[in-house]
Amino acid sequence: MIVPPHPDTSRTLHPPLLRRACYAILITAAAGVMLGRILAVTSVDVQLLERQRLQDIPKELETRRAEYAARGITGDRLEAEMARIEKALRDRAALSRPFLSANDRSRWCTVRALVEPEMRVPGAPYAIDRVIQEPRWDTIDMVKHDGHLYSSKPPLFPTLLAGLYWVILHTTGWTLRDQPYEIARAVLILVHWLPLIACLAGIASLVERFAGNDWTRIFVLAAGCFGTFLSTMVVTLNNHLPGAACAFGALFFAVPIFRDGRCETWRFVVVGFLAAFAVTFELPSLILFVALLGFLALVSLHRTVLYFLPAALLVGAAYFYTNWLAHGTLTIPYSHRADGGDNWYDYTYERRGRLIESYWRNPVGIDKGEPSIAAYVFHSLVGHHGIFSLTPIWLLTAGGIWFACRGEDRRWRAFAATVAAASLVCLIFYWTRDLRARNYGGLSCGFRWMFWWAPFWLLLMVPALDRLARSRWGRGFALLCLAVSAMSAAYPTWSPWVHPWLFRWLEYQGWIAY
Repeated sequence: MIVPPHPDTSRTLHPPLLRRACYAILITAAAGVMLGRILAVTSVDVQLLERQRLQDIPKELETRRAEYAARGITGDRLEAEMARIEKALRDRAALSRPFLSANDRSRWCTVRALVEPEMRVPGAPYAIDRVIQEPRWDTIDMVKHDGHLYSSKPPLFPTLLAGLYWVILHTTGWTLRDQPYEIARAVLILVHWLPLIACLAGIASLVERFAGNDWTRIFVLAAGCFGTFLSTMVVTLNNHLPGAACAFGALFFAVPIFRDGRCETWRFVVVGFLAAFAVTFELPSLILFVALLGFLALVSLHRTVLYFLPAALLVGAAYFYTNWLAHGTLTIPYSHRADGGDNWYDYTYERRGRLIESYWRNPVGIDKGEPSIAAYVFHSLVGHHGIFSLTPIWLLTAGGIWFACRGEDRRWRAFAATVAAASLVCLIFYWTRDLRARNYGGLSCGFRWMFWWAPFWLLLMVPALDRLARSRWGRGFALLCLAVSAMSAAYPTWSPWVHPWLFRWLEYQGWIAY
């Protein structure tokens, strides 16, 4: 009879160490998946056409060489002409790029205009008139005023990215024209991948502290790693992921102030800085900023006034100053969309000899907007771009808010009530906008304007999961929600700028048409 070896208890991990090992495994796996997607980022929809064009170049060159030889052109002149033609053919054949939509190209255009001397427009440093003339650098996300074209995005974020690009350009000699893949991937790793990993580590730290059992802790982190659209957005330059990172970072550094009375000066500075930066990425996060300001003032009014507010004001000053530099006004381009003489979205422009009308004069498809507010509310909650239909783990968050608000911990109650109220106000803000703004975020994998709430909603699952973990049926329901959420997050394999799977299915059935 073979006796199993006696377990080596010296190597058995204690529960906290075992949990941390699980956290490390999950975060490492998620980091590897996201990094692989960043390194693979390209316009896969045009790769086959590009490959075919490149394969046709040798045949085209042979034809051209025969034509020139027949005309008596030989020697160095012929070779120079062949080199010129080959370059032109390769430039025309190149279609792939690491910029996946008009949305991210809009910001990249500003970055080029600020850094590359040949792309600058005299007297208008943020104008992108010259950049969009380059092949494959077109975008519809732009506005026009004072005779120049500009990105429609707030300029602070592209200005910061321009600083990073300037460093890359002057240390490596790389440019976005000649090395777009190398630069885009480096920037995405720095401004998306690393902050999201930091968020996941922060979530692990907080659930370790506040969750009641190991199953809940591991589930929340697994949901954060694979079940939200933040990981989907990591491959394309956007404001939602940095907004989520800044908002969660503000909460993470504020928790010890609220829960432990740790009122070090630096904490107030960091919370103010990050909360204000979150507003520059996601304007509705102003609700979170005001909530943090109020709660911190209750803890320590003088520290809030002396440290939190100055840090926030510094960010606010940078936000409005860059907007003034770019547009000569303190108001962002989005606010210049009204009908009449101040509509920056109604214009024509010339690109490579063609006169083009602004896309926003006659938008197509989903960009026309949802005429019915009731339908918009339905589809943004449980329909084709639904928060709950695409990511049903947020049903657990709704349950968690319910249990937290009925619990005995007043600080949990305050947190749950604040996040619930702020989320609802944010939704109402988007539901009540004008027709063309009711477009579900355009061509996007979900209702992207709410993506930045993901870290907060993950934490608020805890009270519900602690209860579901007690039964097999409860755990099964939670796992089913996670499976559907992970599927929705993984469906946009190469780019988040596609419609969700549920949208495509409803469209296939003929139940919706945009």
